Amino acid sequence: MIQTTLSNPKRADLPPVQVCFPISAYKEIYTKLEAIGIGSVLERDCCVTEINGRYPILKRLENTTINVDELDYLAKRLESFDRNELAKFQGVAAINGYSDMTDLINLTFCCQEATVVRDFSDLGKIGREHYMDLHGGITEDELKNVDFQKTALSLLLNESGKVTPYGVVYENCMYMEQLYDRKTFPDYDYSGQSVMTVAITDRNDPDTSALITWLYLPMEECYIERAMLRAGINTFEDIRLQVHSSDLPAELDTLLSADTKQLRDFNVLSNVLSAKYQILDDVGRQKLGAVIQMASPSNLTEAINLIRQLDLFDFVPGVSTPEEYGRHTIIESGHFNYDGELDEFYDFKKYGNWRISNEQGQFTPVGYISYHGFISIDEVMAGSETERMGMTMGGM
Repeated sequence: MIQTTLSNPKRADLPPVQVCFPISAYKEIYTKLEAIGIGSVLERDCCVTEINGRYPILKRLENTTINVDELDYLAKRLESFDRNELAKFQGVAAINGYSDMTDLINLTFCCQEATVVRDFSDLGKIGREHYMDLHGGITEDELKNVDFQKTALSLLLNESGKVTPYGVVYENCMYMEQLYDRKTFPDYDYSGQSVMTVAITDRNDPDTSALITWLYLPMEECYIERAMLRAGINTFEDIRLQVHSSDLPAELDTLLSADTKQLRDFNVLSNVLSAKYQILDDVGRQKLGAVIQMASPSNLTEAINLIRQLDLFDFVPGVSTPEEYGRHTIIESGHFNYDGELDEFYDFKKYGNWRISNEQGQFTPVGYISYHGFISIDEVMAGSETERMGMTMGGM
């Protein structure tokens, strides 16, 4: 977490704004910054009056101007770093004098190649970590066969390390790749909990354009709009959209292919599903897929309206015949005083068929799904809301 005080460098009379990074409520923060005339999409117009947090190296940003979205992205990158990675990032930044936001963002993608020694008492550990820094990892055979003490001594005696407050830094010929171009941020899913990852480009650019903006849905719409403007895309109609990855039910794949222009619908759908998935277990997710199969929505809007009213549907997993459904309803539903000694006298199939004929239901590959609303499923998909209709249990 980074705590900052941001002010307008051209208007000392306006009150500063306190902002914590990564930002958790974009609309609120953007509104506060806009009120004092800062927070540009692309310009570095926010003066850092004060900055505090886990990363002392960022104190060098004080009394400089930054772009709020760049600092937000940098904070997200640093939040994922462990203690060793943070030492590398801060150590390399210190010896190279990095203070420009472009350099700091790009450094987060390559600082892992450096080695930082903070404790010289364990040569084996130093050698092992240095070996992994050079090779990007280590195998079990290498753990057994490499002389890590020798590796450490070679580093300490033959390479030129530079002393920093974060440890002795060895850059190891680290290559500073320019992944960030001050326009579009490199692909990085900070939360790791997105329902859908999409890549957007300007429809007027060639299909092979490298100016890709990555969005991890669901997101606040104001953030999406700023990301579009940062990429030079002025309207939703100018977007070329590609679904990169999705955790949506497989039953929605066809709709995603058909609606690749509907970024707003994608975001709404991701919001609805994100909320639902937090409370749905595996059976609940099977039910969601069965509902989509049963209703066959023709577009994302219809699918969203269905998902919002999942409680209008009943789902019995794993049943595929009227007899299985009847048995489940009589024995497991709790609606009847079932007597196991009379099991052979129950006509489960007949009761199952009676139930099916008196409700809107069908068998799917994962179980039986039935609808219990007062209005038609088509009306539900069109956006109408209804209450659940109870069903009186009849005798045998």
